[in-house]
Amino acid sequence: MALCDREAHSSIAIARRLGAACIGLALACVVSSAALAANEAADPSPTELIEGLLSGRAPVGGPFELTDQAGHRRTDTDFRGKLVVLYFGYTYCPDVCPTELQSISLALDKLGAAADAVQPVFVTVDPERDTPARLAEFVASFHPRLIGLTGSLADIKKTAIAYRTFFAKNSATAPGEYSVDHTGFIYLIGKDGHYLGFLPPGVSPDEIADAIRIRLKPE
Repeated sequence: MALCDREAHSSIAIARRLGAACIGLALACVVSSAALAANEAADPSPTELIEGLLSGRAPVGGPFELTDQAGHRRTDTDFRGKLVVLYFGYTYCPDVCPTELQSISLALDKLGAAADAVQPVFVTVDPERDTPARLAEFVASFHPRLIGLTGSLADIKKTAIAYRTFFAKNSATAPGEYSVDHTGFIYLIGKDGHYLGFLPPGVSPDEIADAIRIRLKPE
């Protein structure tokens, strides 16, 4: 993980100050779904993923190759030169995902011209339903530069694990009406593709804008 100790501790401090309760709720939510992943013995547990992220001791991020809402293959290298704001969720999420994406969109608006250096990215954790066409309709509701990414379940899982994100599909109450439990952190990735830090669930647009603004400052 290309993240200095100072930045790691800073991210943890932000998380504890702004959203400790939200993180606890997210952890409880995904741990309750751990049984769904019992057969995935090779995958890290929800607790391992989250503790690795919060401690700053585990590597975060890595290369990926997915498909955007226009059907084009996209890799992590496509976003070099931009500060990436990355969020994992799904289009059928009833409230949390839309709220977080709206907060990211408002934060970009608050940044004004500085937002030109930022690329918002949404990665679905529900590739079964979130086709490129579905993503295109969904991301258009938020920010004009928001890119939605989908792919095979294997590729999505590999990307999610790299970013210490856990997700698990719940049993359907009716055909196609399942939900997906997932962690809801916002990840910040530098212009060089290296992980910078995270923001916890529930942060305000002002807080997101401030975190981005700090990381856009020249060193």
